[in-house]
Amino acid sequence: MTNYNELVKGKVYIGGVDDIQDAVKGHGVTDVFDLRENGTEPEGFPKEATRHAYPIVEDTEGQDESVQRAIAAVREAVNQGKKVYFHCSGGKNRTGTVATGLLLELGHASNVEDAEKQAKEVRSVIDVKPELKNVLNRLYAK
Repeated sequence: MTNYNELVKGKVYIGGVDDIQDAVKGHGVTDVFDLRENGTEPEGFPKEATRHAYPIVEDTEGQDESVQRAIAAVREAVNQGKKVYFHCSGGKNRTGTVATGLLLELGHASNVEDAEKQAKEVRSVIDVKPELKNVLNRLYAK
């Protein structure tokens, strides 16, 4: 049983830190984006993938720049045709934040609420905390 999810068909997978190996082996993921604030490379990180660290600090205001950088980096990798996996610890808050922003960036949603709803339909445990929801609303205000 997999504990990670496919956000964009054949291109983007999301979950927690414990599912990196399965995503790389099961879907040919080439690039892994770690959103944990002090994320050190997990033991046994697959040699087939490139690891990128884009830390987002939870329970702290002022994360606009770190969230924007993470979303832009994932979008760039997707646009380059790479298969990506991004994660935080459990794949809920930071992962949900970047998933929401990525869906907006890729044109799959027109507003934050719709993007978050789509992300939750893919990964039901997503729970974007208020401070990160505020960041998304500031970044994607129409």
